[in-house]
Amino acid sequence: MRPVDRGSWPVDAQSSLPVDLNKYGDAKPHLERRIGLYCSYCELRIENLPAVEHVFPKTSHGDLELVWSNFLFACGSCNSIKGHRDISLGDYVWPDRDNTARAFAYREGGVVAVAPDVPQALRPRANRTIALVGLDRTPASRVPATDADRRWRLRDEAFGMASRAKRRLRRRDDADLREQIVETACHAGFWSIWMTVFSDDPDMRCRLIAAFPGTSRECFDAQGCAVPRPGGML
Repeated sequence: MRPVDRGSWPVDAQSSLPVDLNKYGDAKPHLERRIGLYCSYCELRIENLPAVEHVFPKTSHGDLELVWSNFLFACGSCNSIKGHRDISLGDYVWPDRDNTARAFAYREGGVVAVAPDVPQALRPRANRTIALVGLDRTPASRVPATDADRRWRLRDEAFGMASRAKRRLRRRDDADLREQIVETACHAGFWSIWMTVFSDDPDMRCRLIAAFPGTSRECFDAQGCAVPRPGGML
């Protein structure tokens, strides 16, 4: 799960005052500029209109309905599965608060699991995060993915795409091909899968971190390796 930096409340360029969010949909263009058109949970590239995701559901936290710090982007599947479930922040790990790049492992077959080196005390929170938006749903899982839930299949396709790109890079390694691979990754989405496939290539890791809008730079060192996020649980 890509760690993101949503930034502070957007400011009007002319007045230098915080922008008015009269309805939560008004946050969409600001979120797009800050974190890109990717689901904050499954990392799907959102080709249609993205849903403004309320971390705390607006049904039970009406006071947070128009609060910038309560917004993320979500695809239709993640938004629907999470629904209006009330949450406690400390029960989960969050892409805007923790270094979620350290929390999860991505494997062929569209499989998402808790990373093996997550501290034992934090593993229940990471597992609850997976369950919160159904990241563990595949055709063979306990709660099977439906035809409408394309996330697992697209993750698997992205894994294959990234693996083929890596093989091409081994045959012909140059700056143009590296740039093309990053452009392909941005178009395909699923940042964590590209980071997984190129985990042994510091240059590609750094390129991917820089290319996806809003990826939290404080979550990585100069070699693109994930490090604990200041103030976060991971």
